[in-house]
Amino acid sequence: MEGGSVHRLPGSRSEAHASPGIDARSDPTPSRVLIADDHALLRSGMRAMLQTQPDLEVVGEAADGREAVELSLELRPDLVLMDLSMPEMDGISATRMIKAELPKTSVLVLTAHANQEMLLDAIRAGAAGYVLKGVGPIELATAVRGTLAGESPVDQELVMRLVRRLAKEAVPSQVSDPSAADRDGHHPGSLTARESEVLQHLARGATNRRIAEALHLSLSTVKRHLERIISKLEVSDRTQAAVKAIELGLIDPAE
Repeated sequence: MEGGSVHRLPGSRSEAHASPGIDARSDPTPSRVLIADDHALLRSGMRAMLQTQPDLEVVGEAADGREAVELSLELRPDLVLMDLSMPEMDGISATRMIKAELPKTSVLVLTAHANQEMLLDAIRAGAAGYVLKGVGPIELATAVRGTLAGESPVDQELVMRLVRRLAKEAVPSQVSDPSAADRDGHHPGSLTARESEVLQHLARGATNRRIAEALHLSLSTVKRHLERIISKLEVSDRTQAAVKAIELGLIDPAE
């Protein structure tokens, strides 16, 4: 399967399943994964690793960014494993186009080195996080499952750098007071006061456990709040929830 053509994998275990994003994650059928990388050997290796997992299914491969966009629109995968450096169209541009059309499809960046500036650009384009090339099958499957569950395989330092960058770019008049709830206790974006608190911690890069400890909540309650936040903001994961919340002025990035 060399570059230059789009590859739809025949005989998939769930050919009829085409529902993207969060809704698909509660479906008993396997989550659908698209691999986009210009190296055929790497695609083959990742496909072999993921196909051993009963809850994951590789439904297609693309050899460049443009093909990744085309296949995503056709197959509507739950998640795209996206290389950043590809011919025709780079992974950041492809991510931006996919997220514009399929906002609930997650994009997990594949990278050889954790170049923070490039990864920040990828996250700003819509990526949930990243996984290093060369990881083993357990690490790869864990990263994919975590992303599909709304978690983000991205380190806290990177999240904080993203928040600081977004804060500098934000227009002050667009940032609302996160403590100003209406008479029903709701914040802009139909978030409850508690969801806004969770979102503020999320934007700092806090884990579910840290959020639970800070707000004196159970882990299951925090998870339910995060699921509702992701759904209300119409994003695919917690990283993009933080990005959108800052851009909409739903949280104070300076806190």
